[in-house]
Amino acid sequence: MGEQNIKEGKGEDDRRHFMRHVLRDLRALEQMLKDGVFETGIRRIGAEQEMFLVDDKFRAATCSPQVLAELNDPQFTTELGLFNIEFNALPAEFGGRCLRDLDAQITQAVRRSRAAAQLHGADVALVGILPTMKKSDLGLENMTPQPRYRALNDSMTALRGKAYDFHIKGTDEFIVQHDNVMLEACNASFQVHFQVAPDEFAHLYNIAQAVAAPVLAVATNAPMLFGKRLWKETRIALFQQSVDTRSSGTHIREMHPRVSFGSRWIKDSVLEIYRDDISRFRLLFSGGEAEDPFAALEAGRAPQLSALRLHTGTVYRWNRACYGISEGKPHLRIENRVLPAGPTPADETANAAFWFGLMSGVSDKYSDISKHLEFTDAKDNFFSAARHGLAGAMTWTDGARRPTPELILDTFLPLAEAGLQRGNVDSEDIGRYLGIIEERVRAEQTGADWMLKSFNGMKKKHSLAERLTTLTQALIEQQHSEKPAHEWPLARVAEETAWEDHYQFVGQYMSTDLFTVNEDEIVDMVAAVMQWQHVHHVPVEDTNHRLVGLVTRRAFLRLLATGIISEDTAIPVRDIMTTDLVVITPETTTLEAIRLMREHQISGLPVVEDGHLVGMVTERDFMHIARGLIEERLASAPKDCPKDADTH
Repeated sequence: MGEQNIKEGKGEDDRRHFMRHVLRDLRALEQMLKDGVFETGIRRIGAEQEMFLVDDKFRAATCSPQVLAELNDPQFTTELGLFNIEFNALPAEFGGRCLRDLDAQITQAVRRSRAAAQLHGADVALVGILPTMKKSDLGLENMTPQPRYRALNDSMTALRGKAYDFHIKGTDEFIVQHDNVMLEACNASFQVHFQVAPDEFAHLYNIAQAVAAPVLAVATNAPMLFGKRLWKETRIALFQQSVDTRSSGTHIREMHPRVSFGSRWIKDSVLEIYRDDISRFRLLFSGGEAEDPFAALEAGRAPQLSALRLHTGTVYRWNRACYGISEGKPHLRIENRVLPAGPTPADETANAAFWFGLMSGVSDKYSDISKHLEFTDAKDNFFSAARHGLAGAMTWTDGARRPTPELILDTFLPLAEAGLQRGNVDSEDIGRYLGIIEERVRAEQTGADWMLKSFNGMKKKHSLAERLTTLTQALIEQQHSEKPAHEWPLARVAEETAWEDHYQFVGQYMSTDLFTVNEDEIVDMVAAVMQWQHVHHVPVEDTNHRLVGLVTRRAFLRLLATGIISEDTAIPVRDIMTTDLVVITPETTTLEAIRLMREHQISGLPVVEDGHLVGMVTERDFMHIARGLIEERLASAPKDCPKDADTH
């Protein structure tokens, strides 16, 4: 998707023409593999660092064009959202000081990004999913205005044929519908690359699949989305669903998502992956005219294979095959897309070291991992790691299912250490970075664990917005220290920002755990709900969960006084509900909500998004805000007051 020269390819003629380029590139790749023109005998590593930009309220800041202009460096580039930027580290030869050099590159890039962001009132956050991200941040107006991103959205949405439905279940449950691909922009990753020779590709790719689970388990850093506690690494589920072009049908058949772990071990070569991606997934768009790869080969040049790379760049395997050219020589890489951004560059380098070490160590111990581990076990391990992190369990080559921390400490860390030693990596660096992994596991504190412990430890008297802002503020402050996350103290309420930051918009504090009734139910049900749940407003929804009315306690009591409602009647709710509603959205300001309630002399406002009820704001919510404000102001008032006069 880094290719800029793209067309949406809406016409079938365009698609057919571009598919010819894709197939021609694949045939050229086959020829190159047969002729042995790929670079061998050297192992290089690389990384891509994605970052969130946040404003002074610790919310997503859409200032990436300005920040990138300040940086003015081709190693920094755009991402899907205007609140993201990406840094591409320079590749390095595997061995020696490569780990500390990678750490230094990433640390310097983050510092430079932070300095550039601060010139525009922003800062940088390294996290898999920004805790303060809101659904309203994910409109197309916040998509980076480049053709490839708009084409990606338009093509995927057209292929899908309907809105994007999201359903993720963890401690809480996340059920959301969205009309574009921008939820993918909620994800930030730290992608690492491992250069391999063609004849070892299948073997090492299978190793990457086998070790994806332990690497992910120790690195989780995205446990929350829109305030919902979901998977330890929610990115895994969110990314798959955000670019899923499948639709439901009437026939039972296996349909592969564009984001996947895969379905089997690779047997022979990288061609299996490319052939599978071409066979299973439609072109999203074309790239215009492409070079003739065979003409390039005849001229002694490495072909770009731009058509093949463009198409396979829209198929997002968690371990992806990459074709590249270095100093005129073609090479193959395995790209690990599993790791989240953060918590710190030191943590990320430790995660990378663990993966590089396992790639080498497991490869040295098992000549063919597929003979020792079932693919279904590798896949189950991966999703267990995504859901549970260090709290899960895994199956390794002995067939026994063991707790993840036990396997990491007893099996995987020794294998990673042996692999790094085999690669002649500096022994001091091996100790430092694998030491971070070991201490993290023993402390049972990944970035995700730190966030959840912090969030759960905050008093529930504080609004969700307050807790999420506190969490994000503490996250960034700890990242400034550059200490690994297992050393971080938990975020506390004392680290909160001013109360005004949490009550500007009704979406920050509205009630979302609502009790509603259907318009066809009897009014007795409304009375019961009001009595049982101690509520004065009961929204009415139709069968499609669209808001159609409201019953208030005051109106209900007036109706009771008329004698219309009695024990002998079975009046439907639709006959008594108010349909002339004053509604607001989550982005309505608190002052506007108060004005509307005063102007219309009502005590509650339904909060609606796309016709669907998403929350409720009542006088009780404003009393809570007022009470907190009064307590805060009185607590900060001068304590020395005049003594009262004698009152005898």
